[in-house]
Order: sequence, then C-alpha cells, then structure tokens
Amino acid sequence: MPGPTATPTPTSGDHLEIKDSRTGKSYTVPITDDTIRTADLRQIKVKDDDFGMMGYDPAFMNTASCRSAITYIDGDKGILRYRGYPIDQLAEKASFLEVAWLLRHGELPTQGQYDEFTHDITYHTYVHENIKQFMEGFRYDAHPMAMMTAGVAALSSFYPTAKNIHDPRERDIAFIRLLAKMPTIAAFAYRHVKGMPYVYPDNALSYPDNFLSMIARMSESRYEANPIYSRAIDVLFILHADHEQNCSTSAVRAVGSSHVDPYSAVAAGIAALYGPLHGGANEAVLRMLQEIGDVKNIPAFIEAVKSGKGESKLMGFGHRVYKSYDPRAKIVKGLCDEVLKVSGATQDMDIALELERIALSDEYFIKRKLYPNVDFYTGLIYRAMKFPTDYFTVLFAIARTAGWMAQWEEMLLDKEQKIARPRQIYTGPGERIYKSSLDYKHKISV
Repeated sequence: MPGPTATPTPTSGDHLEIKDSRTGKSYTVPITDDTIRTADLRQIKVKDDDFGMMGYDPAFMNTASCRSAITYIDGDKGILRYRGYPIDQLAEKASFLEVAWLLRHGELPTQGQYDEFTHDITYHTYVHENIKQFMEGFRYDAHPMAMMTAGVAALSSFYPTAKNIHDPRERDIAFIRLLAKMPTIAAFAYRHVKGMPYVYPDNALSYPDNFLSMIARMSESRYEANPIYSRAIDVLFILHADHEQNCSTSAVRAVGSSHVDPYSAVAAGIAALYGPLHGGANEAVLRMLQEIGDVKNIPAFIEAVKSGKGESKLMGFGHRVYKSYDPRAKIVKGLCDEVLKVSGATQDMDIALELERIALSDEYFIKRKLYPNVDFYTGLIYRAMKFPTDYFTVLFAIARTAGWMAQWEEMLLDKEQKIARPRQIYTGPGERIYKSSLDYKHKISV
C-alpha cells in the first residue's frame, strides 16, 4: 500500500516531483533556472522533529551559492564573458581599468566616467609610509604572496571607515584604493625580495606603465616601459580580472558575508589564490617544462603521463570548468608570440609549442578534453618579462582585485544573501562519558 501523500507545494511552473521511499510521501519542488533551492528539501522528513533533507556536495561541484550578473562561462563551448562582452573583444579593444569599471557597474564607462575613474586611481596609488615600514619587516626571502596577504589586510587599519560597508561612498573609495594600491604593494614586495629600494608611483604614467616602473626603474629619471610589455600586462590583467565563483572569489564572498571591511575580505581572496591548486598553476607549468628539459624528451614525458607511472603530470592542460579550449588561452598564445619577439625565443617556448601540438593530436588527451588553459602560456610570458616564478600569483592577484570587489559588492547588495554557514554531516562518535587517564596535580572542583 502506498503511503500518505504530502500536500504539494503550490507551483505554476516547472517543478520536480520527489517521492520519499522511506515514508511513501511525495513532494513538489519548484524549478527555476534549471535549479532547485536546497532549502525546499527540508520539508522532506521522516519525523516532524527531523532537521529535514540536505544536499551533500563536497567542493560545491554542483551547487550554486549565489545569483550573479558579472561573469558568464560555458565550459563546454569555451565561452567567457564579462557582463555579456566576450573576453576576446575586451582583450583586444579595452583597457584593464575600463574592464574594472564594467565589472562593478555593469556597463562600459562614458569618456567622462573613465577619465574621472582613471584620475582617482592614479592619485590613490601611494600608500602610507607605515605600510612601507611594515613591508620592510619581512624576511629577505619571504614569499611575495605572504607579503601581499598581510599588506592588504593591514590596509583595513589605515582606513577604519571602510567598515561602513553600507555607505555607497565608502564602497566607492575602497574600490578605488584597492585597485590603486595593489600594484604599489605588489611592487614593494618584489623590490623587497630583490633587496632593492622601493620606487614610488609616478602619476604621469598609465596603470600598467606605472606598475612596471615601480618594478624595474633604477637610476633613470622616468621609466619608459616597452609598449609590448605594457600591453601584455594590461591584457593579462583583463583575462584574470574575474572568473565566476572560483575558490578565491568564493572566499571573498564568504568572508565578506560576515560584513567585515573589504580589505580584509580581499586579503582572504589573496590567501586562497596563494594555494598551488589555484593561482599557483602557471608556476607548475614552468616546473614541468624544466623537468622535460628538451624537445627530444617530450615523447617519453607524454608516455609517462599516460601510463601514470612516476610523478610526471601534464600541467596547464584541462580545467575544472572548460571542457574545450580555454578562450583565454587562445588570446595569451598570440600575446606570448609578441612578447617573445621582444625578449627572444626560449627553450621553454619550443617545448611548450611541441607539447601542445602532440597533446592536441593524441587521442588520449582528446578523449579527456585536456586542452591548454590560460596558465599554459601565462607563465611563459611572465618568465620572458623576467618576473620570478613565485611572483606570478601576485600578478594574478592584482588583476583579480577588480573581480573580487565587484563580486563582494554584489553579494553585499543581494537581499537573499546571509552570513555563509554551510551545513555538515556529522560522522564522529555519539555521546561519551569523560574518563581521564591523566593524573593532574591540580584539579578544579566544580
């Protein structure tokens, strides 16, 4: 005999019919945008005092944590759009600051808006002298990402009014300050590790040129960046500006949901990006190329990867989201060619090109949809521009600040969002009686 049927949830659109085999009850759950709300599952209970059904999704492989209008990705088709604009169009025609405005405001800036925005960022590039002293306190061999995490977190102590996150003006100035000061803190970290004196911002230079000046300027009165390098930095910043709900963006949203100041939330994003499974991927590509050593060693390396023997791994191919050619990789490959014309071809590049050719024609990798991703060529560009390998993720963080702040504000203004607090499935022991085997000399009587 079938069990009793629960009263269906009223719905006029698409819905999911669920029958609980434990009780025989049936439930109706509305479907919106091919998604159900997991909170609707809580009505499914065996007993009235049960918590209700939950969804279990380690690493959020199939769970949407928010609605967002910022970035659209179709991994199967290799599509990436910011606010509806294809990434290849923005990389070809826009500047990074124009894209930063777009990510936050949803529309491209007018000339007046862009001029004012650029001016404000230019004149907020300086940091308090105490930040400089703070950076000097790190060891000479400190990892630059550790310095970035601490440096950005420290900004919250210099701008205490940033805690007024519901004040639009405070959000405006925080957005500008972070975009303006990230390159400065990043350059200080670079020079610190090199044992070189810090270079202050030059307000007469463009955003990428000013960054390169703070990195490379020596005794010249004004640094003149190679236009190919300057454009490369601008394009790479555009490509890395946002990428939907990745690990670091989710960290910014989760920490930001506690209503902490934006500097602290962004510092959490930098910490997440520090991990080798996230921002450190292009470093792994270079280590792989160094391991191969020569074009003639590629066939043996490929066979080792396919067999699973040893520790050989194909880095820079495949992506959690993209199941076709990463649209950013196509752009970066062309950019890499331009940079290498200036810096000179390298053995790493020869290995990379041959590795890509073989992998894209090998049925083993084709079946597994292991196409080159953006990290495959990004590391080669940064290496050609003489950036240290452990600095690559810092460059990533500068760019991603635009997306982090746009995502943070979107989360803040979304009335459905609350403080992030995932559920768990408890797997530990049940209640136990405390019996200590330790002999304390001083026990407190209750």
